[in-house]
Amino acid sequence: MVKKPKLFIALCTLPALILTIIFMIVPMVNAVYLSFTSSTALSVGFNSKFVFLDNYIYMFQDKDFIRALLNTFKLMLVIPAVTIFLSLIFAFILTQGELQEKSFYRTVFFFPSIISMTVVGIVWSFVFNPTRGILNHLLDMFHLSTWKHAWLGEGKTALWCIGAALVWQAIGYYMVMHVASIDGISQEVYEAASIDGATGTQKFFKITIPLLRKSIGTTYILSLSGTINLSFTLSNVMTGGGPNGASSVLLQYMYTQGMRNANFGYAMAIAMFTLVLAIIIAIISRKLSSEKE
Repeated sequence: MVKKPKLFIALCTLPALILTIIFMIVPMVNAVYLSFTSSTALSVGFNSKFVFLDNYIYMFQDKDFIRALLNTFKLMLVIPAVTIFLSLIFAFILTQGELQEKSFYRTVFFFPSIISMTVVGIVWSFVFNPTRGILNHLLDMFHLSTWKHAWLGEGKTALWCIGAALVWQAIGYYMVMHVASIDGISQEVYEAASIDGATGTQKFFKITIPLLRKSIGTTYILSLSGTINLSFTLSNVMTGGGPNGASSVLLQYMYTQGMRNANFGYAMAIAMFTLVLAIIIAIISRKLSSEKE
């Protein structure tokens, strides 16, 4: 009688285990193997030459890879901080008692986070269009024509246009998480602060942020991961990594090497490097967050 339930449980989990092995474990092992080979469209898999660490060594000699890596670091340094800060501000505003139509505003802010990243990229490509774009049109309206740019066609602005789209898409998602955390703070704390004459800004910086430190740490790690992953789609859709690699990011460069240049071994080496980098950053961020707590 004891063995039958165990056998039943094993049989129930077997299909999921098989699917996990086929669609996750095997591809991962294959990707690791390919990263140590010179696999191309002409020599795929086990027919390719084993080159050990050559792909990884070449990576740091490849100027295009270094540029994509630096671009990724730039986005990771700025975008999560801006996203979390703005989402905190909106969450704080939407949890104040005097604000009307809270549910409506929460829905409006959250809506971009459920849109496909491809659609987000297309929408923001129209916004930054140099001739028909909304941004340049608004600059004309306010007599700021000297500020107009070919936003996606200039090296100085292309990467940050992608960053703006990333922030816009993610704010609502993290705002909802912060709203739930702020709702868990006793209103008596805010009422006591009001009696003492605290302004809304003082409540935000002196009460809300310190009490949400753990939540902020979690959302920051999620935002870092999201920046690495989602910047790939936006870079592909909005700029294709251009102009001249100015907006290329790690995963976009990996895609270019693997799917366009058919340099599978090198592409998998970039993928493994990106995976390890993301894990290390997540561990460091979590450790720093835990120490502050």
